[in-house]
Amino acid sequence: MTTNRRVFGKTLTAVTLAMASAGFATLAQAADTIKVGVLHSLSGTMAISETVLKDTILMEIEAINAKGGLLGKKLEAVVVDPASNWPLFAEKTRQLISTDKVSVIFGCWTSVSRKSVLPVVEELNGLLFYPVQYEGEELSKNVFYTGAAPNQQAIPAVEYLMSKDGGGAKRFVLLGTDYVYPRTTNKILRSFLHSKGVKDEDIMEEYTPFGHADYQSIIAKIKKFSGEGKKTAVVSTINGDSNVPFYKELGNQGLKATDVPVVAFSVGEEELRGVDAKPLVGHLAAWNYFMSIKNPTNADFVTQWTKYAKAKGIAGHKDRPLTNDPMEASVIGFHMWAQAVTKAKSTDTDKVIAAMAGQTYTAPSGIKSMMDPKNHHLHKSVFIGEIKADGQFNVVWKTPGPVKAQPWSPFIPENKGKPDEPVVAKK
Repeated sequence: MTTNRRVFGKTLTAVTLAMASAGFATLAQAADTIKVGVLHSLSGTMAISETVLKDTILMEIEAINAKGGLLGKKLEAVVVDPASNWPLFAEKTRQLISTDKVSVIFGCWTSVSRKSVLPVVEELNGLLFYPVQYEGEELSKNVFYTGAAPNQQAIPAVEYLMSKDGGGAKRFVLLGTDYVYPRTTNKILRSFLHSKGVKDEDIMEEYTPFGHADYQSIIAKIKKFSGEGKKTAVVSTINGDSNVPFYKELGNQGLKATDVPVVAFSVGEEELRGVDAKPLVGHLAAWNYFMSIKNPTNADFVTQWTKYAKAKGIAGHKDRPLTNDPMEASVIGFHMWAQAVTKAKSTDTDKVIAAMAGQTYTAPSGIKSMMDPKNHHLHKSVFIGEIKADGQFNVVWKTPGPVKAQPWSPFIPENKGKPDEPVVAKK
């Protein structure tokens, strides 16, 4: 009996040591990589816009790993699909930070998804890089906003429409998807238009739900509104796959840019992929980057994406690779994060946040973008492009240089006196 106990004890000790050894090996393997969360809708109404941003981050991870990674470690992507389901964005964020132990998250498109994620990254002290233009009215210690604030897209676009070069518009249709970004942006634009002497009777405001597909009656209303004697322009904050039927209906009803120009804030090269662009020639989009911009940095970016998309067989892009503004914003954010990690010699959230202040990166737009030392937004140049028959854009206007973001719009009176940097609660 004693012998059996000794044998059993030795066996148990051996098993315990083996399990412990396996555990240490797992921990060692985990410590050998830096995990990067990728939080973009790969299904649902926003997949048309977001899927390519997932691929952009994977491309950059592959490129940095080929150069040895960061801090002597390879980057490991953790990709999740929140499926255009706004509460699911919060759940997936909690999973990425608490379970998967990612050091950073690149993700979201719509503001409703970002606002779903925000309390989670703040609670868990995570780090989110948000790559899409938005309505402003937000600052967070845990978020870096690499897309445009309203003064870096919406305001310049409407100023252009009102100018002689932009057609001298006197009436405006504010048309958007029914959620926080279009409604807040249009609140800012209505106040801006009032400051320019435009009265409410010369502003038409319409919203449609996510995934809306029938724009026949709305375009008929726009034609009627524009036929009442004043030059009219449409400002579109339609998001996701609804843009395809909207632009198709514009073509069907013959609403040409020479009659009623449309300037879009969420339509780029990717969204025009499924549309016959010929009837849309001359309509506009306002962004901080277009694929058609000519400079060596953009040529390198387009070449990098083309090779990657073809090598990976990315749907749509393996035959017709396209780049766009949120892809560029993703690239800027990724490289600034990598630079900040290198500077901080750590992936610790607070150390990386401190190292992000003032980071610069020469973007594919050809502009040296800078992360504002205080407000977690990029200084970005603004471009307005006209749609061409091939679905690309011809740049017709741009700012002289980078514009500092105004997260709190001066056209919302209650913003007066709000701080220009995130307020960090004292521990």
